[in-house]
Amino acid sequence: MPTQRINFNEWLPDQPNIVDGLADAKNVVPAQVGYRPIQSITNYSADAVEALNNVAVGRYKDTTDIFAGGSTKLFKFDSTDTSMDDVSQLGGYSSSRRWKFLQFGQSMLAANGSDKIQQWTLDSSTAFADLAANAPTARYIAAVRDFVVSAYTSSTEPNKVQWSDINAEGSWTSGGASQADYQIIPQGGDITGITGGEFGIVLSERAITRMTYIGSPLFFQFDTISNEIGCMLEGSIARYGNNTFFYSEDGFYMTDGTQVLPIGAEKVDNYFKDRAEPSDYSTMSCSVDPIAKIVVWNYATVDGDRELLIYNWNVQRWSRALTSADYIAPLATASVTLEGLDTYSASIDALGISLDNSIWTGGQYLFAGVSGSKIVTFSGANKVAELQTNDFELGVNSVATLVRPVVYNGSGNIKIASRKNLDDPITFSSTVTADTEGRCAVRSAGRFHRVTLIPTGDNWKNAVYVDVDFAQQGTR
Repeated sequence: MPTQRINFNEWLPDQPNIVDGLADAKNVVPAQVGYRPIQSITNYSADAVEALNNVAVGRYKDTTDIFAGGSTKLFKFDSTDTSMDDVSQLGGYSSSRRWKFLQFGQSMLAANGSDKIQQWTLDSSTAFADLAANAPTARYIAAVRDFVVSAYTSSTEPNKVQWSDINAEGSWTSGGASQADYQIIPQGGDITGITGGEFGIVLSERAITRMTYIGSPLFFQFDTISNEIGCMLEGSIARYGNNTFFYSEDGFYMTDGTQVLPIGAEKVDNYFKDRAEPSDYSTMSCSVDPIAKIVVWNYATVDGDRELLIYNWNVQRWSRALTSADYIAPLATASVTLEGLDTYSASIDALGISLDNSIWTGGQYLFAGVSGSKIVTFSGANKVAELQTNDFELGVNSVATLVRPVVYNGSGNIKIASRKNLDDPITFSSTVTADTEGRCAVRSAGRFHRVTLIPTGDNWKNAVYVDVDFAQQGTR
C-alpha cells in the first residue's frame, strides 16, 4: 500500500489551503523543522491591589528586582511572600497608559506619559520618585549609547525626542558643557515608540527615523529610513540586537536601522486584520524571547479571546497560540524563598513545577507577562497543540487507511477530513488515538484530505510530519 509523507511546513493563513503548508499551527512555536511546544502560563506573584499593565526586571550586582505598573501605582515583587508591594511616589499616579520601563545603570526608570519619568535606585531605594525636576513627562524611553532618550514628551509635543546628558540620567538641561538636547521630528506624524542600543530607532505614524550619535555640537544625527512606512500601534514594538519589530498600517515589519523589511506580507498580515479587534488595538503588547529566537505579539481577537502571533526570525516562520495573559514582557526571576512557595500551593507536591525549574532561582531568564493583577510566566505544562495540514491529494479518488504521526519524544492523536471538491464542507472525524506502535487506523475517502495532529506526551519536543497510507478508489 503506498505511503505519502506530509511534512509540517510553513503556516501560511493568507494563502489558499491547497499549497504545501499548514492550515493551522496552534499553540506551537515554529522551528527549522516542524514545530515545538509552547508552555502555558503559571502565576508567579500574588495579586496586586490593581490590574497590572506591564512588568520589567532590574539587575544590579547580586540583586534582581521585579517591578510592575498599574494605572495608579508602581509595584515591586517581594520574593519572601510573592506579594506585590506598593513602591509608588507619594500620591501615586493617574494614567490609563501602559508603563514603559528601562534600566540605565543602577537606575530603574518608568514612564507613563502623564507623570515625570520615575526613578528607582537599585539596591537602595524604597519608593519611586521623580527622576529630576527638569526631567520630561514622556510616553516612551530607551537607552541609546550612553544616553536616556525620551519621546512624545507632551500632548503638545508628540513628535519631540529629548535626551539626557551623557551617562547622567538625571541631567536634562541643554547648553554649556552638557550633551543633553532635543530634536523635533518634522515628518511622519506623532511618535509611537522608540528603541535603543548602539543607535536609536524613532517610530512615527508614517515614518521610521534612525538617530546616530555623532558628538558635539549636534550630538545626534537623524536620518529617515522610511517616509512611507510607519508604526501604527505602540504596543507592537520590540527590539532584539539591531532589529526592531513593529506593526504598520499594512502589516508586520522589521528594521535593522538601514532598511525596512516586511515579515508578514502574504503570510499573516490578512489573518491578523481579520482576527484582531480594532477597538482593542491599544491592548497589544510585543516581546522577544531570545532563547527561543522568537518575537511574539499579544492581541485581543474579535472572538473576545487573546491570541499570540509568534514569529521565528531565524527561519522566518509564524505560528499562533491562545493565552490568558493580558500583556507579555521579558523577565529575569527573583529568588523565591521556601516561605514564598507556600503562596503558590498548599504543598510542594502540588506545585506542578519542579523545584529544579529556573523559575525559582534568581536572575534566570523567563518569558513572562501579566494576567489581571498578577505576574505570570510561560513555564507551566505544554499547551494542547494542533497542527492542521492544508489539503493534499493522494490521487483523483483515494482512501486514507492509516496515519502515523512522527513526534520527537512523544506521539500524537489525529483527526482526518476528506472531500471530493474544494468547495465541499470540511468535516473532521472524531479523534483517533495512536496505538502502542504510533499508528492511527482511519478510513476516509475523497480527492482532497486534511490531517490534524494533536501531539501527546508531557515532554514532546518537536512535531515533524505524518505518513499517510492510502489506496486508490475507482469511480463510476
